[in-house]
Amino acid sequence: MQSQKEKGGVNAMIIVPIKEGENIERALKKFKRKFEKTGAVREMRSRKNFEKPSVKKRMAMQKAIYVQKLRLQEEQ
Repeated sequence: MQSQKEKGGVNAMIIVPIKEGENIERALKKFKRKFEKTGAVREMRSRKNFEKPSVKKRMAMQKAIYVQKLRLQEEQ
């Protein structure tokens, strides 16, 4: 039987150390920040709807053109 890591899944746990007397709101804030850094929500949303490779490539090209135009305007 293969583990999740071998299949390409993520098998990690977020650990937030809490100091004695630390506010629970601060601990939640730390947890949320760490969770955002993992990119789990972003990945889940991207996997929700299949996007053809040609569409991904086209979107990346459009973004690159847009960024290049912004940089050229900034130089002028």
